[in-house]
Amino acid sequence: MRSFGSDNNSGVHPRIMQALAEANTNHTIAYGDDKWTQHAEDAVRELLGEKEIQPMFVFNGTGANVVALQACVLPFHSIICASTAHIAVDECGAPTKFTGSVLKEIDTPDGKLTPELVRPHLHGFGFEHHSQPKVFAISQTTELGTAYTPDELKALADLAHEHNMYLFVDGTRIANACDYLNVSLREMTVDCGVDIFTLGGTKNGLMMGEAIVPLRKELAENLKYYRKQTTQLYSKMRFISAQFIPYLKEGIWLEDAHRSNTAAKKLASEMKRIGVELTQKVESNQLFFILPKEITDKLLERYFFYFWDEERNESRLVCSWDTTDKDIEEFVGYLNYLM
Repeated sequence: MRSFGSDNNSGVHPRIMQALAEANTNHTIAYGDDKWTQHAEDAVRELLGEKEIQPMFVFNGTGANVVALQACVLPFHSIICASTAHIAVDECGAPTKFTGSVLKEIDTPDGKLTPELVRPHLHGFGFEHHSQPKVFAISQTTELGTAYTPDELKALADLAHEHNMYLFVDGTRIANACDYLNVSLREMTVDCGVDIFTLGGTKNGLMMGEAIVPLRKELAENLKYYRKQTTQLYSKMRFISAQFIPYLKEGIWLEDAHRSNTAAKKLASEMKRIGVELTQKVESNQLFFILPKEITDKLLERYFFYFWDEERNESRLVCSWDTTDKDIEEFVGYLNYLM
């Protein structure tokens, strides 16, 4: 069934499937000591222009977030995030379970943390009765589909470093942000002062897998142990890392993001044309809209998507790398019929 429910619902890019098949030959050393993993690690280094970093591959986004955050915090630390952040809303308490750290959630109008929003939470340093602020955890793009600019990222990184804190970026959809802003992955991370980030694949054409990229030596030191303890070390690692070789080296990561962004932009334009109210800027492959409930209920009979805020009748649509013009035309045609 074609839908706009999530970019998790789409299939695997044919070139990625080919890479998996090519890796499925003979035997090789397990747990990442194989040539595919080495080549994939080199591909991340080349993309960022950083020879000394040690990327690490895991199964999924929640696992990537949990492993990365464990490298940043101790149980008496706090993690500052938007109230809409994936780690706060959609990970069943996993970040707190595995780190022991409390999440300090901040309401935002567009999913973005800003220095102005987080400053009131930067207190109690050195006071043993308070959890100690240690990480700004942001999503790029946000859960509301908005993209942090490099300047916005740098402002958060500077503030974090001023207080001996880290900036962590959940980059499940960071490719969409790079495409929307027309900046390189390096400009989005290294050049902004990001300390550690994840590089998404599952939502962008891969069968499975995310990369964790530590940009500070002390954050890389124990990452492999956290990965093992968090059950994210895959014995047949080549089947995750083999995907990242063409994904990064052949530009699939950015091409797929451009396709899904372009589809979302077209879908938004068509929906606005027939009078649908959009509630957020469309800066990625997600869009949010409000319709009368009776229309939404009818639409759900034919298409799968999620309510975002049921009190407001606000829903979310997500385009994927394989969303077609026909998918958009049929959806908008039916929506127009219902209206």
